[in-house]
Parts: sequence; structure tokens; C-alpha cells
Amino acid sequence: MVFQKFYSEPPIDKKEVLRYAGCRGDVPENIDALLDDCINECKNSLSYRVCYTECPVIFSDGKIDFGFAKVESANLLKNLDGCSYAVIFAATVGLNMDRLISKYSKVSPSRSLVFQALGAERVEALCDLFNGEIKEEALENGFLTCPRFSPGYGDLPLAFQRDIFKILDCERKIGVTLGENLLMSPSKSVTAIIGKKKK
Repeated sequence: MVFQKFYSEPPIDKKEVLRYAGCRGDVPENIDALLDDCINECKNSLSYRVCYTECPVIFSDGKIDFGFAKVESANLLKNLDGCSYAVIFAATVGLNMDRLISKYSKVSPSRSLVFQALGAERVEALCDLFNGEIKEEALENGFLTCPRFSPGYGDLPLAFQRDIFKILDCERKIGVTLGENLLMSPSKSVTAIIGKKKK
């Protein structure tokens, strides 16, 4: 069964946005003002959505079997060590951030860059929020969770996205599609795996 969750806007971490934008050290006033302006422009126009499922994890011949697909990845194998279940999820902040990035890409590259960074911070904040809920729920049921792990990270093939999209039905559930190049639309979307193991 695939579940859906819809969230109100998580708090914005301006330092994290600036880090994604490549700003280090003291931030000039004009950049700080630009960030505030961009935050105000996209405020209340993003949609924070997650779809997810839980499945058993079986380890066999160096592969990880999630029931709906098998994958080979030494990094994910290490991450899921001791896990008997996994939460597979997809998260997105919607298309409006892509529209803003595109809108300003030619007329104001600096503004477009800030929206890129803000979009990255927003989807990670959403993932952190969802991850925290899964961790809390797991603890209540006698489980610990592992750090989330996404396709394309380490040696986990990006092509595993296809299997995740099939099992979660992302397009219908939260409006996210996967292109032939394995890139997601909206671009500020994430798929990931959270392992669960007994305390």
C-alpha cells in the first residue's frame, strides 16, 4: 500500500540556503536582502507532498531484495546493515519553484541561483520532516532508523529510480514524473530509502 502525506511549510533555514548558493563567510547585505525577497515571492506557493511505502528487506548474494525490485550496491548494503524493513519514499515541493527558476534564468541569473538554492533547501527540509516522523514512529515500535539513502548516491544506481517510481506511482500520488534521462520533474524532488532495524 502506498501512503500520502501533505505538509504545511517547514521553517526556512537561511544559512542552509546560502550554503547551497555557494556563499561562505559574511554575507553581503544585498545578498541577504535578495534572499528575503525570494523567500517572500515563493512563500505559500509551494506544495509539500510525500508518498511512501514500507517493505521487508532481504539480503541475498550481495543484492538487496525489496520485494518489488532487487539492487546491487555495497554502499546501500552497508547503510541497511541489520535492517529488516525499509521505507521507500518520494518527496516534492511542486512545480512552482521550477517556474521561478526558469522565469529569472535570463533576466536575473543571481535571483535564479537563489531560487535554485532555496528549492534545494525546501525539499531537504521536507525530507527531514518526514524522516523525523518515520524515526519517531519506528522508536515507538521498537525500531531504529538508518540515514536516508537516495539513488545516485555512492554506488546505488540512479536507474533504481525507475523501480521506486513504479512501486510508488509517483505521478498519480504526488505529481512527480521521471524522464528517460532519469531526472525528475518537478526538479526539486527526492526519492530515498530509510532502513529500519530492531533496537
